[in-house]
Amino acid sequence: MKSSIHPNYSVCKVRCACGNEFETVSLKDEIRVDICSNCHPFYTGKQKFVDTAGRVQKFEKRFNWSDMEAMEKAKQKTAAQKKKKKVQKIGKVKLKAEDAASTEASSTTAKIVKKIITTKSEKKTE
Repeated sequence: MKSSIHPNYSVCKVRCACGNEFETVSLKDEIRVDICSNCHPFYTGKQKFVDTAGRVQKFEKRFNWSDMEAMEKAKQKTAAQKKKKKVQKIGKVKLKAEDAASTEASSTTAKIVKKIITTKSEKKTE
C-alpha cells in the first residue's frame, strides 16, 4: 500500500444546532449539522417542525389557522360546501331524468297520433 495516496483521518468534533456534541473520525477538523440523533424525530419519537423560513407561520397567517377553533370552523365550512354541491348535482340529475322521461313520453305519444292519422286517412281513401 502506498502511504502518500491515502487521506489523513483525524478525530473530528461534530456540533449540532440543538447543542449536542460528539466525536468521530473525518478528514475535517470540525463539522456542524442541523439535526443529529438526539433531536431527529425518527430517533426521539417526537414530531418537530424544522422551519427555516417561517413557512408554517405564513400558512397559519394566510388561512387564519393560529388556533384550533378556526381550523374546526374551516373544516365545517368546507364540509357544508361539499354537501351543498352534492345536493345540487343530485337535483340536476333528477331534472335531467325527468326531462328525458317527458321527451320520451311525448315522442311515443306523437308516434301513436301519427299512426292513428295515417290509418284514418287510409280508410278515407278506400
